[in-house]
Amino acid sequence: MNSENQELLRALQLEKSGDWDHAHRIAQSIPSQNGSLVHAYLHRREGDLANASYWYSRAGCAVPKLELDQEWQQLVDLLSA
Repeated sequence: MNSENQELLRALQLEKSGDWDHAHRIAQSIPSQNGSLVHAYLHRREGDLANASYWYSRAGCAVPKLELDQEWQQLVDLLSA
């Protein structure tokens, strides 16, 4: 696993433990497709769907139809692979 994915996994764990701001700073600092996906998820979790849609678009995908907890797990699985 590369260091970028490790940082994004850390962001997801921080969000899960209630530190959305720190998680957001991490995701915002990683301009890759995976960084954009985590950034999008964080804004979706926050309830800012317009901002989330922008970041999903930057990642090259549509807003998922999954529940937020399912999306979180899907991101963890993707980044852990």
